[in-house]
Amino acid sequence: AWQRSSEWYRRYFWEQVIGRLPDPSEPLEARTRRLYEESRWVGHEVRIPVWPDVFAYGILLVPKGLKPGERRPVVVCQHGLEGRPQDTIEARRAAVYGQFAARLAEEGFVVYTPQNPYIGGDRFRQIQRKANPLGLSLFSFIIGQHQRTLEWLASLEFVDAGRIGFYGLSYGGKTAMRVPAVLPGYALSICSGDFNEWVWKNATVDQPFSYMFTGEYEMPEFDLASTFNYAEMAALIAPRPFMVERGHRDGVGMDEWVAYEYAKVRRLYRDLGIPERTEIEFFEGGHRIHGVGSFQFLRRWLGRP
Repeated sequence: AWQRSSEWYRRYFWEQVIGRLPDPSEPLEARTRRLYEESRWVGHEVRIPVWPDVFAYGILLVPKGLKPGERRPVVVCQHGLEGRPQDTIEARRAAVYGQFAARLAEEGFVVYTPQNPYIGGDRFRQIQRKANPLGLSLFSFIIGQHQRTLEWLASLEFVDAGRIGFYGLSYGGKTAMRVPAVLPGYALSICSGDFNEWVWKNATVDQPFSYMFTGEYEMPEFDLASTFNYAEMAALIAPRPFMVERGHRDGVGMDEWVAYEYAKVRRLYRDLGIPERTEIEFFEGGHRIHGVGSFQFLRRWLGRP
């Protein structure tokens, strides 16, 4: 009943707040090449057509030792602002990402780490500014890329299409709120280093972490303050499992704001009779992947590979 009643709001959020583009139109003909060869997994670069002149790019990590006919759960690991898929895999950015994509592949998950377009300084923000007068936003394009990514992942013979989870940090956490909210192909979502009282975060002039004082001028989203805060986006993810990962020293916000907004999510899941499907983990640290409770959450709800 919740899914039926929330469908109108999901459609409104996608069409009127984010801005909806037509479904991907190009043939599903991915191009791949081997990039990594590790002891427990192999990595491939992937390029997937979406619309004319628009494609999705990422890196697929496939565990070794797959048995014929075996289908594994997938974790989509999303980087943050100015990030690259390689950042989630390689040691050079371990202080932020903790090589969480590689670690999950070592556990036996199939892992896909996509390139989102928030890279290149103001170049991607100019796309946002051009999109806004058309009733679109940067996430209009990102959702299209993820539509095609989910379609391609589901076509792989070693992927269990019913067990594809999403886990993103920072701008990847923004993605974890918006993309699974409108795409039911994601079986769960983990928002790391981003969950907040989002309206205050955008509009306050009383806190130094407000977007009023930073260079991310693309953050305001049409009519968001009177429609969907982060608790309402999480409500569109429900009844699927949803988790928040929050470092006590993360400068993007404060624990009190995060806990205030998350309390609404916990109450909703309890009202739906599924309190076990949502969690928040506070940890001692800053703006980074913690990868402790979140890994347990993935194992619990996607199943151990």
